[in-house]
Formats: sequence, C-alpha cells, structure tokens
Amino acid sequence: MKTIIKKPIITEKATGMSEGFNRFTFEVDRAANKIEIKKAVEKMYGVQITEVRTMNYGGGKSSTKYTNRGIVEQPSRKWKKAVVTVADGETIDLFNNF
Repeated sequence: MKTIIKKPIITEKATGMSEGFNRFTFEVDRAANKIEIKKAVEKMYGVQITEVRTMNYGGGKSSTKYTNRGIVEQPSRKWKKAVVTVADGETIDLFNNF
C-alpha cells in the first residue's frame, strides 16, 4: 500500500491560506489523483473535503554542481502538491495530527 500523503507543507503562504480560506497544503505521492487525495485526507483527519487542487513541480535543471569536469547541472526533485479545501466549520490541526 502506498502512502498518499507524505507531509504537510507549512510555509507562510500556506498558513495564511489555512487561516483565511480554510485551505491546507500537503506534499502527496506523484501518482495519486484527486479522488485518492480527498479520501486519504478525510480518513486521516476526519474532516469533509469540498475541493482538491493539485500541482506538479520539478524536473527542470536547477541545481548546479562544480566538479573536475566543470559545471554540471542536475535535475531538481520532482514532487506533487495538493491544496485541499475543508468544509465550513471544520479545520485541520497540522501540528498535532500528523
């Protein structure tokens, strides 16, 4: 069985979205779809999800390594982010429940 939710993303922007718009951000498995993400979050936190948005990141040549052969560009890590909207009146406590 694969782990769909890898970890919550806690940044200044993600915290602002959770406080203002009741949206929470997670790093998820790259092969997971929106339905699987919704079911996993609902099961893990016991809340009702109204919307799931996903974004794929990475794969570009961003990291630079200096070797004896010169400058070598390395591909960045590929990952997937999911932003889930929780129903009104419900919330997720990311600091105690993960």
